[in-house]
Amino acid sequence: MIPLRVSAQPAFLHQGCIYGSDSEFLAMAVPFVLGGLHAGEPVLVATTPANLDLLHDEIGQDAAEVDYVEPEHLGMRPPQRATAIHRYWSRHQSSTPARAVRVLAEPEWTGRSAREVSAWQRMEAALNVVLADTRIWMICPYDTRTVNAGIVDDARRTHPECVVGHRVEPSSLFVRPEEFARSHVEPLPQGPAEGLFRFEGDLTAVRRYVLRAAASLLRSDDAATGMFGIAVGEAIAYLDSQGIERAAVWLRPAADRVVCTLHSDQPLTCVPPFLGYRPPDATREPGDGLWLTNQICEWLDVTSDASGCTIELAMPGDTAGEMKRAESKRLAFEA
Repeated sequence: MIPLRVSAQPAFLHQGCIYGSDSEFLAMAVPFVLGGLHAGEPVLVATTPANLDLLHDEIGQDAAEVDYVEPEHLGMRPPQRATAIHRYWSRHQSSTPARAVRVLAEPEWTGRSAREVSAWQRMEAALNVVLADTRIWMICPYDTRTVNAGIVDDARRTHPECVVGHRVEPSSLFVRPEEFARSHVEPLPQGPAEGLFRFEGDLTAVRRYVLRAAASLLRSDDAATGMFGIAVGEAIAYLDSQGIERAAVWLRPAADRVVCTLHSDQPLTCVPPFLGYRPPDATREPGDGLWLTNQICEWLDVTSDASGCTIELAMPGDTAGEMKRAESKRLAFEA
């Protein structure tokens, strides 16, 4: 039996699936995948190697029609995954605009820091907003054998519906994506350490400063340093577009990362909870001004209150190596 769409929403459908055995995974995945294939819908499956083998064996000859990838092929970080899923949708819409797309995507939670877990959970909430104008039917599996109880509970808060075997049930714990995002914001540092640089609208001077300071901190080539400069430059351009005229910027090393903080005593008028997630071409609009920064950086946090606003972004020290690995996987996926 194929899980029914119980949601009245005709566009993006976002469901979670809590499972604790191979049979429970297959009870959800097999009818979902076969239902898509029989309806002529593109189907993307990104899950663990073990689950990929299980599903491939169960589906048999129809398996060749499914796009199978391991989760890392959709991106190493949450914004990259959101973009990859949207691009998969866009690629298939170019030929058949009315056709729905099915995506079964299982995040990898093992070995992640608390900050990384929080970022991936915010992404799950963000998908409800960022992909709202698509016709994607997406199921996100959570394996209770490897995922801790807190992450499983939050899955019920970020997915409007849950698939249980062959049934689809509304999630009684679901909260508005913006509310969930606000409850999972990492605290930012209270003040600069060393190397404080103040600017008042001089974007060129800020980029020059960042490139000079980052070169001694990033254990990578000139290209990675240049990408970091682009990310910071876009963040400063965003502040300028929001009427911020003055700010301070400083860089510091932290846990094999280079962290850049921009702070102004002028508050932002409004901080959307999912800045940097919507690609510029998502709805034929220019995006929100921080998409590229969010793609480049390991994390991007934007906060604002009466005392001012702060943007913090970070890149790994081995940025060049990570960028090359991520690009190689992205090209293989999009081929």
